[in-house]
Amino acid sequence: MSSMAGMRGRGIIITVLGLTQIMAWGSSYYLPAVIAPAVARDTSWPLAWVVGGLSLGLLVAGLISPRVGSSIERHGGRNVLAFSAFCIGAGQIGLAAAPSLAVYIGAWLVIGLGMGAGLYDAAFATLGRLYGNSARSAITTLTLFGGLASTVCWPISAFLLSTIGWRGACLAYAAVQLLIALPLYLTLLPRRVPQRSAASDVDRNAAAARPVNPSLPVMALLASTITLAAVISSTLSVHLLSILQAGGLALAAAVGLGALVGPSQVTARAVEMMIARYHHPIWTKLASASFVAIGVLALWAGMPAVPVALGFYGAGIGLESIARGTLPLALFGPSGYAKLMGRLAMPSLIAQAAAPSIGAVLMQWTGAQGTLAVLGGLALFNVVLAWSLRWLLVRDRGVHLQPG
Repeated sequence: MSSMAGMRGRGIIITVLGLTQIMAWGSSYYLPAVIAPAVARDTSWPLAWVVGGLSLGLLVAGLISPRVGSSIERHGGRNVLAFSAFCIGAGQIGLAAAPSLAVYIGAWLVIGLGMGAGLYDAAFATLGRLYGNSARSAITTLTLFGGLASTVCWPISAFLLSTIGWRGACLAYAAVQLLIALPLYLTLLPRRVPQRSAASDVDRNAAAARPVNPSLPVMALLASTITLAAVISSTLSVHLLSILQAGGLALAAAVGLGALVGPSQVTARAVEMMIARYHHPIWTKLASASFVAIGVLALWAGMPAVPVALGFYGAGIGLESIARGTLPLALFGPSGYAKLMGRLAMPSLIAQAAAPSIGAVLMQWTGAQGTLAVLGGLALFNVVLAWSLRWLLVRDRGVHLQPG
């Protein structure tokens, strides 16, 4: 009976985190892709600064991520995630009311606190803190929800923009965060987390079964490939619709095609969930980097099958989200996992902070094709980094790349 209750509790927690991840991503990271042009037209603020609000928010998220990881390691994720919902909601109210660019930027800084405390890295750390080595399946399931964020929220944002304007859309997302996400975190997430004691011997034994040498080259390659993947996805998350429109598509058609990325993410993650027991997460990372490279280069080459290219790209970033959470867990074990996720998130988020603005400059200087060429080159380099990481792990005799 207690086992059944535990399974139900785990299912509830994953469902809550999954739904709130959709809300959090849609209320922050994915929002400028739809509303930024309208904000710039309505206010006459430079588009680079409008998009730059997200960049500065991601910078704040990166700077606080180590502290977020440490807090989740000590106390669990309930209060941290609730803080995230409050900050994103408050920041959205600030965006809606912003009378000037300075206030608009300030609101994004508040949203940045929420992103650092509530997006994937914090959610993964929460699951790792709760479930130890068995968190791999929970992380994969969580990403199935998260993969729907752009598919769900881009059309919603476009609808809100056309009906109540960008300020009304921000207020709607604020209500979602403050009236739905915040209460869910506070009422359904556990107040206490498991203590690292004799009860966690299973986790320690499992971790000892596949030790890793936490050498500087391993950590540097892991952080680098995670960061580079995040830069590519961050740039395209903001500029994909503009790139598609530059190819002659109307906004509605671009939104429709862009929404294909979400189902591709979910499909790839569902397949990964079914076969995860048969392979080490390093193979998930390799597949991710390869699919992203194929998708971006296919878009750059101007292939007529744009949906196929977006399918590869979506599958790649879908698998990357899983690898980002499961590969560190498989390599280093659950002890200190939340703190490690916070540290790995810092360079990734700081790099993402610059990516949308740099992408905007690339779009202005080189156009859509030039931007895709640069991203394609970065994607190919990331494939090299991923294979280098695998080679380094295989070379290290303490690492056995068996299913984890």
